[in-house]
Amino acid sequence: MLNRLKAYLQQLSAEGIALAFSGGVDSSLLLALLAEIKHKKDFNLAVLTMHSALQSPDEINEAKLFAANYGLENKVFTFNPFSLPEVRHNRTNRCYCCKKAIFSLFADYARKQNIKYLIDGTNADDLNVYRPGRQALKELGVISPLAELGISKAQIRALSADMGLATASKPAVPCLATRFEYNTLLNDEKIKRVFQGEEFIKKLFPESKNVRLRIHSNLARIELSAETIPLAAQKYQEISSFLKTLGFDYITLDLEGFRSGSLDISLKQNL
Repeated sequence: MLNRLKAYLQQLSAEGIALAFSGGVDSSLLLALLAEIKHKKDFNLAVLTMHSALQSPDEINEAKLFAANYGLENKVFTFNPFSLPEVRHNRTNRCYCCKKAIFSLFADYARKQNIKYLIDGTNADDLNVYRPGRQALKELGVISPLAELGISKAQIRALSADMGLATASKPAVPCLATRFEYNTLLNDEKIKRVFQGEEFIKKLFPESKNVRLRIHSNLARIELSAETIPLAAQKYQEISSFLKTLGFDYITLDLEGFRSGSLDISLKQNL
């Protein structure tokens, strides 16, 4: 599997590769392999990272540090997602419009650098879940090597661990807009409150693999890994007090625990 992936990337490298690099598990594996290929035979490689209000500041710093460890420099773009009405109002097509705008910038840069292939870290599991942004990638001709070769998230983590990558056990970090109900007006302040709330809870429970603060108007619903729920219940006063300082009136602990894309349930049912 690893050899097939290396061979595929090496084949693409002949005409240049631009990697959409978030610093997550999937794109980090691709970056490590591309760095290895480049070390053996130099080729035109661009590492492209997007910085916006919908990401935590730590994500950008971690991505830059990871790339620097391989002697690669990120080309960091700045993008205001709220300039798009679909994102600002959190429409159901938000992800599609945001991906289209971001990857259009990446594709334009790649063309100017005479790079033929723009690739991303979409994996095989992503093809079986609700990912509206995939359509934008398809329209722009973005290549997803991991998905094309049928490599799952579990396999990516295993390969990353075998290679000694620090990202092997890194939790997924989806954009912060996913914390809000659709058709909710978004702005910098609302995104900041969610980030601050999640960071506070993560520090209380560093053992929790996933922390999500889902926002329903002035109610904050906390999703945690199942094993952390009893511990969170014991610290309800501390959690509630802090979240109320952020402006939330009601605080709830979701007894179903963390579910990826839990606010997409109604959309998934209508597909």
